[in-house]
Amino acid sequence: MLVLKIKSKIWIETEEGILISEGRVQLLKLIAETGSLNKAAKAMNLSYQKAWKLVDVSNKAASSPLIATQVGGSKGGGTILTPYGESLITSFESINAACWEFLDEQLKKHSL
Repeated sequence: MLVLKIKSKIWIETEEGILISEGRVQLLKLIAETGSLNKAAKAMNLSYQKAWKLVDVSNKAASSPLIATQVGGSKGGGTILTPYGESLITSFESINAACWEFLDEQLKKHSL
């Protein structure tokens, strides 16, 4: 029996550019996990410059910043997600899951 799977990628954008996508969610989660944009970039095999550009475009497209940097201090600097960044991840993942459910249901309606 032939098993069919439907594939799709979604992203949310504004006139300023891409706000959030699967790749950016992964990057933001790694920033939250590591406390560092540089470490998150390395974990994804991205250059720091590429990772910063992705976050910068998302920040410009967003109504609030997604990350906040902390300079120096006894533990050194770092990067954290803002509450808006965290809520954006949650919202995107919910929307993405709903899209997959919808697409799977649509596929079941057709005999291919």
